[in-house]
Amino acid sequence: MNTKAHERIGVYPGTFDPITLGHADIIRRSAKLVDRLIIGVTTNPSKDPMFSTEERLAMVEREVAALNLTNVEVTSFNALLVKFARKLGATVLIRGLRAVADFEYEYQMAGMNQQLDPMIETVFLMADVSLQPIASKLVKEIALFGGDIGPFVSEAVLRDVSARVELSGRLGDY
Repeated sequence: MNTKAHERIGVYPGTFDPITLGHADIIRRSAKLVDRLIIGVTTNPSKDPMFSTEERLAMVEREVAALNLTNVEVTSFNALLVKFARKLGATVLIRGLRAVADFEYEYQMAGMNQQLDPMIETVFLMADVSLQPIASKLVKEIALFGGDIGPFVSEAVLRDVSARVELSGRLGDY
């Protein structure tokens, strides 16, 4: 791990299944707050992913490249978030918020993370008002029922999700 002295490293973790315009908004804004932002693509045992970790990693890398941010890296991890952040030398965890329900969960997680490592701070960013209703879970549901997800994801992600839904052939079978 090569880190410059006093370099502020932030981690924005998520499943990104799929990455949405809301995620891109948080990435763009987070990149301004730290010297180096690491997007951590992870798995969540309580979620049923549409895309594999490798597919999500490639999708996020492509979307981040389109943002033209020089201080953002993308990697995958399958570990306790605080351990992952500590290994990278990160002192900031970035979490996006859409609604009060997000806050309750994220507040609890921030408290647990603080107990695990008090040197790592959690920073909450509110999604842009126009993007607040967007959630990956809802994007997948809309797509599976034949709805238009164009307003919620990039053109490339729209193609990825549409292809996956088409491959599945039926609701719930991806």
